Amino acid sequence: MEILVIEDDRRIASFLERGLTAEGHHVSVQLDGRDGLEAARNDTLDLVILDRTIPYIDGLEVCRILRQEKRPVLILMLTAKDELQDKIDGLRTGADDYLTKPFAFDELLARIDAMARRRGSITHDEEITVGPLSLDPGSRSATRNGEPLTLTVREFDLLRYLMQNAGRVVSRERLLNSVWRVGYDPGTKIVDVYIRYLRAKIDLPSSESMIQTVRGIGYMMPKS
Repeated sequence: MEILVIEDDRRIASFLERGLTAEGHHVSVQLDGRDGLEAARNDTLDLVILDRTIPYIDGLEVCRILRQEKRPVLILMLTAKDELQDKIDGLRTGADDYLTKPFAFDELLARIDAMARRRGSITHDEEITVGPLSLDPGSRSATRNGEPLTLTVREFDLLRYLMQNAGRVVSRERLLNSVWRVGYDPGTKIVDVYIRYLRAKIDLPSSESMIQTVRGIGYMMPKS
């Protein structure tokens, strides 16, 4: 799962990051509500673990905004408060579950599993279609006009992200963060290199590329 932890207690945030990473999840951390809300707008996220009392924008407001924007991400609210009304407030705002600090890590994992079962598939397994391209995240297969494409793991992840964001310009930095899981430019042209690899596989020789370059910013895949 792609998990975002929004928690201002660095000790707890580090504990969650290490533990969930060890369980095989991809984990990112933000320490306040302002940066956390922006990070939570990432369309590839499956779960947000959200502390209720965080700086700038509190957890309830972050949750409310995400639900108002109809983000499909699961939300697990964390709080040091154990009052019934606090739990009711969190659930009414749109949280999928509520966990009171301190908590056992095994209980956290059990809550995550339970939310995943209730939601059903949370791994974006619905087929994505953009123009002649179709991509099935469940089987990790892609086709152009019904003909299968042979893609590496990284090429597939890059294509999926571009198709999920069709019609929007995606910066190189965002691609590095979402596809390569690095939050900084490592000083290489790795994004440009993989875009070139991908174009060679999805574009027809006599046609315009399906991945447009937006000079100085990044790339965009038109919706049709």
